[in-house]
Amino acid sequence: MSLNVLIIGAVAAGPKAGCRIKRLEPDANVTMLDRDNYISYGGCGIPYYVSGDVADLKGLLSTSFHMVRDPQFFKGAKGVDVQTGVEALAIDRAAKKVRVKDLASGHENDLAYDKLVLATGARPFTPPIAGANLQGVWPVGDLHHAQAIKHAVAQGGVGAAAIIGAGATGLEMAEALADLWGVEVHIIERQDQFLPGVLDPDIARMLQTHMAAQDGVSLHLGADVGGILADDEGKARAVVVDGQEIAVDMVIMATGVRPNDELARAAGLELAARGGIKVNERMQTSDPDIYAAGDCVSVKNILSGKDAYVPAGSLANRMGRVVGTNVCGGQATFPGVLGSFCIKLFGLSAARTGLNEVEARAMGLDVVAPLVVQADRAHFHPDMAMMYVKLVVEKNSRRLLGLSALGDNGDAVVGRVNAMAGLLAKGGELADLSNLELAYSPPLGAAMDILNTAANVAENMIEGRLRSIAIDEFAKRLAGDDSCVIVDVRAIDNAGPYLEQLAPKWRHLPQETIAGREGEVPQDRDVLLICNSGARSYEAMRQLAGAGVTNTYNVGGGVAAVKKWGEPILAPKDEN
Repeated sequence: MSLNVLIIGAVAAGPKAGCRIKRLEPDANVTMLDRDNYISYGGCGIPYYVSGDVADLKGLLSTSFHMVRDPQFFKGAKGVDVQTGVEALAIDRAAKKVRVKDLASGHENDLAYDKLVLATGARPFTPPIAGANLQGVWPVGDLHHAQAIKHAVAQGGVGAAAIIGAGATGLEMAEALADLWGVEVHIIERQDQFLPGVLDPDIARMLQTHMAAQDGVSLHLGADVGGILADDEGKARAVVVDGQEIAVDMVIMATGVRPNDELARAAGLELAARGGIKVNERMQTSDPDIYAAGDCVSVKNILSGKDAYVPAGSLANRMGRVVGTNVCGGQATFPGVLGSFCIKLFGLSAARTGLNEVEARAMGLDVVAPLVVQADRAHFHPDMAMMYVKLVVEKNSRRLLGLSALGDNGDAVVGRVNAMAGLLAKGGELADLSNLELAYSPPLGAAMDILNTAANVAENMIEGRLRSIAIDEFAKRLAGDDSCVIVDVRAIDNAGPYLEQLAPKWRHLPQETIAGREGEVPQDRDVLLICNSGARSYEAMRQLAGAGVTNTYNVGGGVAAVKKWGEPILAPKDEN
């Protein structure tokens, strides 16, 4: 008798599972339901459809060979029966049936299954903000929202928009509106940084500085939304931010998503404490005949071992394949997540994997987290750009915990983070990264890659050879009292403007001239050593230590990192 599989949800995990099942067992009966008429689309591409990078909605609905993924496609090319406009109402686990409703006719009936797959996805979360239901206020949850937003903007009636939420979707939508359409964009976030919970504050600050420099983009961080105000026709006209009205023509609610786990909850399936269907490594729920995958599930964080909710199309597809294999009797496993992430905004890319420093310290881990700045290609190659990486390592065990990266060449940024993800998944240690072999050619990489360098910097910190000071602390001390001096170890061409404005607190001692001049370094206060990236200032620290001068700290990332972070050292007209 043929295997009878019912799949609820047809965007990412569901189609992947269904197609995998038919490849492994061509005789299986696979039926896939979705309450929407748009199925199997790239939801992560919505901001790029709004921006015009994806010219037509079909681009998000089509295969790489330009076939639209509709019910006819799935039936003909994949052998999967798809029913759209059909909602699953309830699961009868004992009878192995699902009650469904045709939304057009209202007709209800039962569908039997041998194996059931829940791929019910997620829904936009709307916080309790007064006016959130007004006309002109949009979530970004599906293609219907995408069409409505793009239509409104294309009609020319949106001169200003508020984006509530500075997560990935909100930031990408801000770029889409400001870059192509010239809309004045206000990004409003309750936390005091971009991508809270994703990027460390210092890497996030660099991204914020970049965004704030774009025409038509205003940032409101650590801000409270008091409500959305309506005009006489019931359309959003303003957002109240920290008691002040900001006039807008559109509001986009980019305040995250929540798992669609109600159907599973009603059926008595186990859920994670913070929501999401609980599954094992085989993607089975607490009922072994019911599998779940995609944005509706909670999975394990590989590093912390705790439940994690990480909605992402890439993960949904990987989970869906595991489900398809196991429904057919296989033994595939999904080991968990590292939280790998990347984004590109106005030409600047950021990415991360594993734990950031804030997360690691919140777990009670004793870590070092150096910020390293280096060229992403050979320093002499014309395509070279500076990359900024932050490595997180546990001190005692030297276990690798995470990496964040930022730079203009997005391929280089993502490449390093993906390499680190491979090491993290296998329990990599610091020596593994220090000796990691990476392909090298001057147009594509550096002979000593930034990942190798970051590992070596972390080792120096752990072994006490390097005492580093973070950018935010450097900025405070530069603006503070005379409890420290700053010693610039660069050539005079670089150091000159700083000496003119900031002497005597800012002093000059070129690294190559230190031998024999150690006595010029004050020993009655902290000495902050600085260069362009942190490399020469580390050399200076070691030279001085050899002469018994140990009251020194290296400014991690150097002047390059401070500038990228957005803190001016000199008056703006003189900053070089």
